[in-house]
Amino acid sequence: MQSVNHRAGTDGFGTAGKDRDRMASASALSLVDIAPRPADAEPAVRWCARCVLPDTRPNLVIGSDGVCNACQAHATKPAIDWDARGRELARVAANAKARAERTGAGYDCLVPVSGGKDSTWQVAECLKLGLTPLAVTWAPPSRTEIGRRNLENLISLGVDHIDYRINPKVEAKLLLRAYERFGATGIPMHLALFNIPLSIAVRFGIPLIVWGENSAFEYGTTDEALSGFKLDRAWLRRHGVTHGTTAADWVEGDLTAKELTAYFGPDDETLEANGVRAIFLGYYLEWDPKRIATAAKALGFQANDGQARTGLYDFADIDDDFISIHHWLKWYKFGFTRLFDNLSLEIRNGRLSRAEALETARQAGAAPPLADIETFCAFTGLSTGRFFEIAEGFRNRDIWYREAGTWKLRDFPIEGWAWS
Repeated sequence: MQSVNHRAGTDGFGTAGKDRDRMASASALSLVDIAPRPADAEPAVRWCARCVLPDTRPNLVIGSDGVCNACQAHATKPAIDWDARGRELARVAANAKARAERTGAGYDCLVPVSGGKDSTWQVAECLKLGLTPLAVTWAPPSRTEIGRRNLENLISLGVDHIDYRINPKVEAKLLLRAYERFGATGIPMHLALFNIPLSIAVRFGIPLIVWGENSAFEYGTTDEALSGFKLDRAWLRRHGVTHGTTAADWVEGDLTAKELTAYFGPDDETLEANGVRAIFLGYYLEWDPKRIATAAKALGFQANDGQARTGLYDFADIDDDFISIHHWLKWYKFGFTRLFDNLSLEIRNGRLSRAEALETARQAGAAPPLADIETFCAFTGLSTGRFFEIAEGFRNRDIWYREAGTWKLRDFPIEGWAWS
């Protein structure tokens, strides 16, 4: 018997269609107290007994033993024969080199990169395998200075690089439209992150795309077809964080298909016809954020001087001002933040107890990233007041209730939380 919460939608960090109607009356609703459920009522939210994630997280399932599928997936890692996986990766690389030589392609593989710790590690591992990578970046509209420096460092490892910048006027319109429609700021980012590399691989005849972490494995599924081998449209539909949309779904009014060209990617048939294979490096080599960060720092990667921009780690989510907003919106929709994701990884890797993680979360709270929100509003033309009105419209009333003028989460596992 397993339980999974579908109330907030199944894709990425979007919401169900009812939320658009709910947004229209959000201002009125926010003034009305909503009583907590009776003590004997069925829980609105179930929390994993091992980590600190709730079943409101898309694709997270909690079993009858109280343990989530992400923890169950991680528990399989000690039984994995990583030496065998490494040999399999070497065969994948050899095949890519042979195919590139046979077709006359200049590059053996394409590596999607941001300059972050993961992509620094990805490039280094590809170079170790003797591959000739083309590094490709979707340039975020608000790249940070440390992100720029880390990207320059990555290029200096010895790779050709394309920095793909989308028309900022188009990007601003799509960002605003996605935020208004789904309360999600990450849809344009993920459409670009996945489709630009695939399109470039087809155009250059590159046989292999090498991604890093497979978040589907780390945060929610044990399906080996998703944990390794290839990335296809089925994966994108389920785990691509685009609310199940494609670029075609955003063509309307003042957003034309030509303007959205960067967000369109090749279909599976085209990928198959061109022999493009996409793998997750984390399937073949053991992935741990702190271990990867240590390896990246040895290659010149810089962390954010002990200050996490969002979540727990000072070495993650530091190259873009808007990523913190994408993660913060989880609080309204699902009742957890990026910090809960990171703490859960620390628990699984044996570096924290669940009690220590809960206390860390209690001390940190869930304050909005105000400076980043102001930057986002300046880029999209929103007022900050309107930004929070829209966010309020996507607050999940199935898990939130209002008591004496203060919003609180039902079944929240942390005592002494400073609700505001």
